[in-house]
Amino acid sequence: MTPTSLPDTFLWGVATAGHQNEGDNSASDTWFLEHTTPSLFRQPSGPACRGYQRWETDLDLVAGLGLNAYRFSVEWARVEPERGTVSSEALDHYERVVDGCLERGLAPLVTFCHFTAPHWFAAAGSWTAADAPALFAEQCDRVMARFGDRIAYGVTLNEPNLEQLLQAGGKLPPEAETLKVRMLAAAAQAAGSDTYGSANVIPAHRQEEFQAAFTRAHRAAREAIKARRAGLPVGVSIAIADEVALPGGEERRDAKRAAVYDHWLREAGQDDFIGVQNYERVLHGPDGEVMPKGERNGMGTVIEPASLAGAVRYAHEKSGVPVLVTEHGIQTPDDAQRAAFVPAAVEHLAAEVRAGTPVLGYCHWTLMDNFEWIFGYGAQLGLHEVDRHTFERRAKPSAKVYADVVRSHRGTPRRHP
Repeated sequence: MTPTSLPDTFLWGVATAGHQNEGDNSASDTWFLEHTTPSLFRQPSGPACRGYQRWETDLDLVAGLGLNAYRFSVEWARVEPERGTVSSEALDHYERVVDGCLERGLAPLVTFCHFTAPHWFAAAGSWTAADAPALFAEQCDRVMARFGDRIAYGVTLNEPNLEQLLQAGGKLPPEAETLKVRMLAAAAQAAGSDTYGSANVIPAHRQEEFQAAFTRAHRAAREAIKARRAGLPVGVSIAIADEVALPGGEERRDAKRAAVYDHWLREAGQDDFIGVQNYERVLHGPDGEVMPKGERNGMGTVIEPASLAGAVRYAHEKSGVPVLVTEHGIQTPDDAQRAAFVPAAVEHLAAEVRAGTPVLGYCHWTLMDNFEWIFGYGAQLGLHEVDRHTFERRAKPSAKVYADVVRSHRGTPRRHP
């Protein structure tokens, strides 16, 4: 692999999310669900990684790896904790993060909603409410008005197709689906509302309804962002496995793609890029999914470094727009697996770029072990581990491996101007 295998403008980053890192996001829908009885969440997020306080240290870690991009989310629940009440302190905070990125040569990649939304929004119909697109557009507008002139890319929604992917792949057992429904009903009762909704705990029978709602929200957000800054690249990020057909499995593969990805890939044709978030490969035989032999990660999936390149290839072919890898990583308590996985995956990605697929950048998920939604703190995907008592960050060997990968492909990475 030569230093010219990826363009000088290529973004090398890590991705994080507010609720998973910042801690004490108590005005959010996820926080409310974590404290609902019953709850699908294994444990509450609590202080998370105290990222809200330690953001400068965390940016130093990113810059110290030799990266030139940082993806993070602006927490709507912090900015508008009550309907119509906007927190200038929260906007000040995120503006400092943006400026902190620029001071360190990091391109700020901003996600406007990484699953979580305000509690009041969830209790008032959530994303399916008639005024949801307008409310989300207002949030995007106030963020853009404050520091939109300084960000590099805008991601409207994070993985609006996640629940469809989980349903299609049978990732959640029936008892989990039952618990989800019971949790949302209990949350609605506790909130004194008719329904309660949240972006990453959607009941199976409401998948199509939420897809249509997310589509309206994405379009409204894109319009609001572009109204403030027409030239800012805007897109949506989707969860996408590398779907591969064995002989006779083509029909099943194509049905999976049509059910889970193709709506958003067609929608992305109106955007500036498509965000790809890949963690696995799925093999389709004539009778269903096939589990090959091989070393497995913490999710029970066979480790396949080439899966990212395959997902990127399909995303571009279907959408027709450039790809930004907004998340890619591996869930595993064995960091040796991560250290071997990252360089191999990047080699396959670089080969895909040389073959002609336009890829804007790569963001590893994630900077540090954090709150992984319903799995709590049990799932480990970070380049750094976090002491759950002192919140000190400690680099794993894979952090140096990733830094070395960047250096080998780019020499000294081009800093964001």
